[in-house]
Amino acid sequence: MNSELIALAEKRGELKARIAMQRDALAQNIWPVEALLDAGDRAVDGVHWLKRHPGVVGAAVLALVVARPRRTFRMIRPVWRLGRRGFVYWQTFQRIRRKLKGTG
Repeated sequence: MNSELIALAEKRGELKARIAMQRDALAQNIWPVEALLDAGDRAVDGVHWLKRHPGVVGAAVLALVVARPRRTFRMIRPVWRLGRRGFVYWQTFQRIRRKLKGTG
């Protein structure tokens, strides 16, 4: 019985050492994923900030229109078209989702 406990203790020690090595390797190799997740977090924070400060977006668009009206409208047209298309896709997605849930 005593030899079994010693063998288990040795096995446990080996496993703990292996786990520690794997943790170190993971910590060294995770930096690309960490950088990508940080960038995503910053983008989400930026979107939340814009939602809390819609006047800033309006002021920026107004400044562009006042500064260079012709050029601004040329830039805004494709964005507006993309926004409309996205809105239609979003509405379609919401309708399908409601029908699948059985509430619409």
